[in-house]
Order: sequence, then C-alpha cells, then structure tokens
Amino acid sequence: MTEAANSATPAGEDRLSSPAQIRRVGWVGLVVNVVLSGLKLAAGILGRSQVVVADAVHSLSDGLTDVALLVGVRYWSKPADEEHPHGHQRIETVVTVVIALSLAGVAAVLAYRALATLRERHAGPPGWIAFAAAVLSIVTKEGLYRWTVAVGRRIRSSAVVANAWHHRSDALSSIPAALAVAGAALASSWWFLDHVGAVLVSMFILHAAWRIGWPALGQLVDTGASEKHRRQIEGLASGTEGVRAVHALRTRYIGSGMQVDLHILVDPGMTVRRGHDVSEAVKKRLLASDHNILDVIVHLEPYEDN
Repeated sequence: MTEAANSATPAGEDRLSSPAQIRRVGWVGLVVNVVLSGLKLAAGILGRSQVVVADAVHSLSDGLTDVALLVGVRYWSKPADEEHPHGHQRIETVVTVVIALSLAGVAAVLAYRALATLRERHAGPPGWIAFAAAVLSIVTKEGLYRWTVAVGRRIRSSAVVANAWHHRSDALSSIPAALAVAGAALASSWWFLDHVGAVLVSMFILHAAWRIGWPALGQLVDTGASEKHRRQIEGLASGTEGVRAVHALRTRYIGSGMQVDLHILVDPGMTVRRGHDVSEAVKKRLLASDHNILDVIVHLEPYEDN
C-alpha cells in the first residue's frame, strides 16, 4: 500500500504568511477597545448608568482578547518541527477557547451584578452622556467587527474571527444599553430598565461565547467534518480518474484547517507509478476544491470485484 501526503500546501503557506495581518488586527482592536472602554466608563459614571459601566467592562474584556491574539500568533504561526510535526495551529484553537471563556466569565459577572442591585434605585435618572457613549460604541464596534471578520475569513483564522465576534457582541450589547438609558432618562419610573439592560447585555455576551467556544472545543477533541462535508470529499475523490471506490475517510482539524485521510481503491493490475499518479491527482483535487483542507493523506488499495 502506498501513501501520498501533502505537508506544505498553498493554503498552509497563506496561513503562515498572515501573522503580520493578525498583529495589525490585534493592535488596532486593542487601541480602539482601551479608548472606547475609558470613554464609556467615564460616561457611565458621570451619567449614572450601570448598564453603560457594564458595557465599558465588556469593551475592556475585548482588549484582553486582543492581547491574547497578539501573544498567541507568535506561537501558532511557527512552522512544523520535530516535536510538533503537524505544526502549531492548535494553539490558535486554544486561544479561541480562551476568548470564549473570557466572554462567558464577563457575562456571568455582569448578570450577577445587575440582578444583585436590581432593587437599588439610582439617585437620579441616567444622563444623556451615557446614551451618547452607547451609540458611539455601536457604530465603532460594528465597524471594527466588519473589518476584523473580513480579515479573519480571508486568512482563515478562527481566532481572528472569534475576536471579531467579540467586537460585534460589544456593538450588540450597546443597543439595549442605549435603549435602557434613553428609557430611564425619559421616564423616571422606568429606572429599572438600566438594570434589565445590563442583564440583556450579559445574555448577548454569553451567546457570543457559546457560538465561539463550542466549535473550538469540538476541534480540540478531534471532532471531524460534518457528514455533508465528508460526502463532498468522497465525491471529489471517487470522481478522480482511475479511482474505483473510496472508503475509510477520516478528517480532523488542525487549527482552522482540516487534515483528510482516506483510502482509494484502484485496478489491482495498475503499476505502482500509475497508482502514485492517481493518488497525487486525488490529493491535488481535494486541495484545489476546498480551501479548508490543508493536508491530505491518500492510501492506495487494490479494488476487488467481490
């Protein structure tokens, strides 16, 4: 049985050439988050708004995940070595999980604080400065999300995409914050909206944490591709000239990319040279047709009529 493997694909090279883009995303996000969290914290205190203060803490947590991104990329962008023959991309998945856990932790703290102080009425209604800060956050963080997620998808980085969702969760959480401040400012009897808004903020954050963390945890425990994706891979391989059948397909994620391992059955009278060429054709077809596939191992077996 012969094997054909790909250890340095074009997609893998693209990913190894992306650290500069990731660092730029991380530094821009860090600066924006630090400045924005400071503005919202000041506006929340001056405007007597708990929900805007909570939103400021959320922005600050975004800054911490930017730091995780900047530190992590130094390690996962390293090429494969003797101790890590499959590369270091799993570190990116770990960073993604850390970002998700930080989101979940922030959500739990903010929800507890809002519920614990639900009966504590403010000395006065929230000020409009708090509303302005929330609106500024919506516009700024949505713009940062769109730019960051575009970069993350282009370079196929799960950690960058996760960080982008951290930005969007901040933008989304600022919407109920703005509405809560406006409602409480317009009607003093609605003072409780500020606390309710803080709880809604925490729910947005928790949802983002789940959306980011669950797929990453699946990758860490070697969850393979979906059944639909496996069928597509089998179809591409079996449609290659010289391939009679495909079986024993296995997939695993390495970072945000995928490794494919499969067996192809060919005419038993085929020469070794011809069998090697068919294996290479299968490998090249899979790599060219699916940008998520970074590595392919093809096992060659004789096809038997029975």
